[in-house]
Amino acid sequence: MKALTAACLALALVAPLCALAQTGASAQAILAASDAVRNPEHPFGVTNTLIEYRNGKQTNTSTLGIYSKADPHSGQFRSLVRFMAPARDAGKLMLYSGKDLWFYDPANKASVRLSPQQRLLGQASNGDVVSVNLAKDYQATDAGEEDMQDGERTTRRCHKLTLAARTPDASYHHIEIWIDTRNHQPIKARFYAESGKLLKTAYFRHYQPQLGAQRPTETVIIDGLDPGWVTVMRFSDWTKREVPDAWLQRDYLPRFKPE
Repeated sequence: MKALTAACLALALVAPLCALAQTGASAQAILAASDAVRNPEHPFGVTNTLIEYRNGKQTNTSTLGIYSKADPHSGQFRSLVRFMAPARDAGKLMLYSGKDLWFYDPANKASVRLSPQQRLLGQASNGDVVSVNLAKDYQATDAGEEDMQDGERTTRRCHKLTLAARTPDASYHHIEIWIDTRNHQPIKARFYAESGKLLKTAYFRHYQPQLGAQRPTETVIIDGLDPGWVTVMRFSDWTKREVPDAWLQRDYLPRFKPE
């Protein structure tokens, strides 16, 4: 009887730990599936048009050509970003490789290291415009299910996940993200600083068939303090293509010529 009691007690202590482990694994798997919705599994190119609005009026715009491929070792994306418009920025480059982010200006032929958190245009940071697998940089915890309105005001049943940065190199300290329970489409995310301050809210919307899957072709980013400050990222011209390893080397930036 004592042995049975001891066994029951041990089971009672272990069971919650097992349940937590299963929940964590499930949350991480949901996040990884959401990453696969946003990012093709093969090298690709896409055009990202950023438009900044202040109180409903357009104030700035920029167009970027992005070439991305996943690193076979880390699973995280490496990307070369080519500035296409406005004319004053055309030809400038940004390289995101591993945790290093470099900006190259052909006018002075110098490459400068940047932070992924640094703003590129409006509420879009350098790290926002490149392809990122969140499951590689963040530990996900399941916070339950909620009904959430998406960017087109349709109510969806969503997993709510809380994401904690695994390394200090992650673009954000922690994130809340809502993912559709039926198809793992990311719907909404909130991005926070280490202090707990809400930096911005993003809605992933206008899902369309692109490179073999329904993917968001627009992200709307709203400032955490000023809801009238909005940046829209529109993705177009998706194409499966080779991205040579040479393009993803800092030393190659002065020699890069778009095909």
